Amino acid sequence: MADDLMKRIAELVAEGDDVESVKLVKQAIADGYKPMDVLTEGAAKGMDIIGEAYDQGEAYLPELVLSGDAMTAVVEVIFEELNEEEKAANKQGTVVIGQAKGDVHDIGKNIVSALLAVNGFTVVDLGIDVEVKTFYEKAKEHKADIVGMSTLLTTSLPYMEDAKRYFADTGVDKNFFFIVGGGPVTTEFATELGVDGWSRNAFDCVELCKELMANRKPGSGETLIVDSEAK
Repeated sequence: MADDLMKRIAELVAEGDDVESVKLVKQAIADGYKPMDVLTEGAAKGMDIIGEAYDQGEAYLPELVLSGDAMTAVVEVIFEELNEEEKAANKQGTVVIGQAKGDVHDIGKNIVSALLAVNGFTVVDLGIDVEVKTFYEKAKEHKADIVGMSTLLTTSLPYMEDAKRYFADTGVDKNFFFIVGGGPVTTEFATELGVDGWSRNAFDCVELCKELMANRKPGSGETLIVDSEAK
């Protein structure tokens, strides 16, 4: 049954079994399931499972990392299965993304990058521990529509403030959207900073980027909040 297959894919991703999860995803696609359905109804549910367990103290960072690796592997398979017509139809824009200076944790960023790519965005992933000026230079080089900066460390939050000032001082803040995210990055922080957007998780980030591209202008000073957990 379809529900059982999607449930098993979710379980494998939650368990961090990248080999078996990829194997089952390929099987599902070969059996006629739409790649994006496998992503949203199967693999994504696995990240929900491990995320909830982590929040409740029932899972720890190593398990979260393994699940993230499995999710990234699955997304790569799904992206390969999309035909050129589907990719062209989903084309959204260019996102430059990276971890703020001082932060070498990239599990969340990697998942965001993979999901954005599947959803039609061209992603330029700058990696970890990225200098503010590098975000600026790469955004100009690639004619970015969106620049995303994330961190899991409170000590890296000042670099987000530096980036916001630097973009404004150089006059490029009207050229692209600047969005932020990560564990210690609260809605209050993002709103006070005046960035263009903030999202709760990787899937919310995809919706955030789509909404910004469709209905917003960069540098307005208004922060778009996308939070699937908000009641």
